Amino acid sequence: MKPNGEDEEAPAGGPWEECFEAAVQLALRAGQIIRKALSEEKRVSTKTSAADLVTETDHLVEGLIISELQKRFPSHRFIAEEAAAAGAKCVLTPSPTWIVDPIDGTCNFVHRFPTVAVSIGFAVNQELEFGVIYHCTEERLYTGRRGQGAFCNGQRLRVSGETDISKALVLTEIGPKRDPATLKLFLSNMERLLHAKAHGVRVIGSSTLALCHLASGAADAYYQFGLHCWDLAAATVIIREAGGIVMDTSGGPLDLMSCRVVAAGTREMATLIAQALQTINYGRDDEK
Repeated sequence: MKPNGEDEEAPAGGPWEECFEAAVQLALRAGQIIRKALSEEKRVSTKTSAADLVTETDHLVEGLIISELQKRFPSHRFIAEEAAAAGAKCVLTPSPTWIVDPIDGTCNFVHRFPTVAVSIGFAVNQELEFGVIYHCTEERLYTGRRGQGAFCNGQRLRVSGETDISKALVLTEIGPKRDPATLKLFLSNMERLLHAKAHGVRVIGSSTLALCHLASGAADAYYQFGLHCWDLAAATVIIREAGGIVMDTSGGPLDLMSCRVVAAGTREMATLIAQALQTINYGRDDEK
């Protein structure tokens, strides 16, 4: 917000302005489709596990986004969730690349639980340039562009400045693997943070929206094993532009393909969370 309380406008312009505007338009169109489909009967299938769901709307929205972008930007490359599930390789080259999650929170969507989002990230030279995430049911449009800030419906986003786990609200997601060994590690990680006196640990069913809550300062940290590059790409730009940190669970730099992440409003908080975690191995997106 500006000092007088007025909303601050996201700056226009930049080398990828046309791409950014296209992403915003398509996210809003996709959101309309998803909102309508929420109340309708759904045909649900599974992918890697009984908890890894997909619907006809996932395929419809992904097809809409990619086909429209291919018409406008025929030389660009794409990494998308349902295409990857069908066998397409996740390779991030120096070429302009769109990284798309058509419905983040598909399990929520299936159950009509309203925490559902569309996520569109964009990278050039293997560097994330912008991210667009649309919370379909609340009609909140989150955007971030490298060097230009992060916004939600015109209001600038700022992460919290919290450095103390004992004063932190931490977000995570369960991940699709539910075998006993994985569940034991997942619950152990949650227990470690609660023993460290975290105010709470929340699971909302949408990693992209959890990361947007972090960017807005409504939560102080996020961690996950088992999320994918399409869950993370757009949100990473938004968090960084809101002043936050996104890094590997080892404490090193973020690897978009590693299926693991720690994010926080401060580096101190991110480091403390990373040090508390036991690794859950999900492999890599670019090796599947």
